[in-house]
Amino acid sequence: MSLTVVGALLIALSITTDAKAANKGSTTARNAYGCVKTNAVAHNPITVGTPDIKSPQVDRTFTLNTNCGQIVFKAFGTKAPMTVIAMTYLAKAGFFDHSLCHRVTTAQFYVLQCGDPTASGAGGPPFNYNDENLPTGASVTYPAGTIAMANSGLNQGRGTNGSQFFIVYKDSGVLPPSYTVWGQVIKGLDVVKRVASAGVVGGGTDGKPKQPIAIETVVVK
Repeated sequence: MSLTVVGALLIALSITTDAKAANKGSTTARNAYGCVKTNAVAHNPITVGTPDIKSPQVDRTFTLNTNCGQIVFKAFGTKAPMTVIAMTYLAKAGFFDHSLCHRVTTAQFYVLQCGDPTASGAGGPPFNYNDENLPTGASVTYPAGTIAMANSGLNQGRGTNGSQFFIVYKDSGVLPPSYTVWGQVIKGLDVVKRVASAGVVGGGTDGKPKQPIAIETVVVK
């Protein structure tokens, strides 16, 4: 066997060994829920102003880079322009960076709620805006993959949209038609399902995710 062939075999063996080592490292880095440890902690929101209302109002794509994988969704800029303008502004300002998703529900309705840097459910930006693109009808279903804005609740929720939003990971029919629908997941819904499958801290069906999930960065196009 020539030295050239032997050299080529050694290089190939080295590449294969390196690839296996890399794959082994990536496998062991993630736990049973597909997540790696995050350094994100509850914190005060960064200081932001008020977004400018500009045209044209177009659909966008949001990519949430989380410690459990990417979640990509189409944002309905033509159906919910104020919401998409506001959320785009916040995302590009870094408002969501290194923030924990603070709530998961696992019975009756099925959502993962994010967008509050304080991770308390009470945090947000220094502005609010009106509802848009609300579901119609007295009895509605929010399909799996829906991205909708959270608000202050049934009695005082109107016009209280800020930064908090929820991702529906399973068809949910008990929620009222009170939440702005502004997007649809196109990739990564399995990420949310895995986190939800871990359950809630302390048991129960509504509360802090037992498997921490953090939005590390957001890319908007």
